Amino acid sequence: MSPTPAPRILIVIPCYNEEASIVSVVNDVAQARHQSGLALDTLVVNDCSTDGTLVQLQTLPGCNYLNLPVNLGIGGAMQAGYRYAYRHGYDMAVQMDGDGQHPAGELPKLLAPLLADKADVVIGSRFLERTGFQSTAVRRIGINYFRRLNRWLIGQTVHDSTSGFRAFNRRTLAIVDRYYPDEYPEPEAIVQFGLHQLRIQEVPVQMRERQGGVSSINTGRAFYYMLKVTLGILFVYIRLRGRRTLTPLAG
Repeated sequence: MSPTPAPRILIVIPCYNEEASIVSVVNDVAQARHQSGLALDTLVVNDCSTDGTLVQLQTLPGCNYLNLPVNLGIGGAMQAGYRYAYRHGYDMAVQMDGDGQHPAGELPKLLAPLLADKADVVIGSRFLERTGFQSTAVRRIGINYFRRLNRWLIGQTVHDSTSGFRAFNRRTLAIVDRYYPDEYPEPEAIVQFGLHQLRIQEVPVQMRERQGGVSSINTGRAFYYMLKVTLGILFVYIRLRGRRTLTPLAG
């Protein structure tokens, strides 16, 4: 019998004005691929950066990237990457932010439940073991609020629903290929996954502070952000709650 081929895994890195960190992030993934032996490919999705991000990508040897013609925001950029993964036959895809917060050395830990077929969605959580960078106090208030809101809507507890360090198997890729929330996708997608009855698992990971660029969410905007995300989550819930039986099988 011929050996079973290793699962093909695409690391999707969305970036907007991340010239200060994107090269180190891509190189970090390359090092993780070498050390772990996992079949990791990288796709950077440049969401119309106005700084030197594209120039940096063009100078990286063998860097595979999508250069979007219009700014889609994080949700649109990630769906572009997920569609690429699904339609190019990848077995799994990982979101890994372009600002350097997500250490590539944590990828084997994030992927382990998918490789063991114990989950459809794996989320890297800062709050299960409370090590590494824990985010700001204001953000933690919002994260705790979304944990309670998601538990009320779908009956599942996700401690770090705003984490952008997450991995999907092919069953999940088939779903997000068809629809993925566009404005605040990380917390909104938790409801989408719950309504599709996907197996969601969190694993403890360490994160770093962003290695460059500026966050779009500051203390002054935090409560406005919470209100908008709440409306977005409720919209996703209303839109999808009658479609639970439409979950496609892996293609």
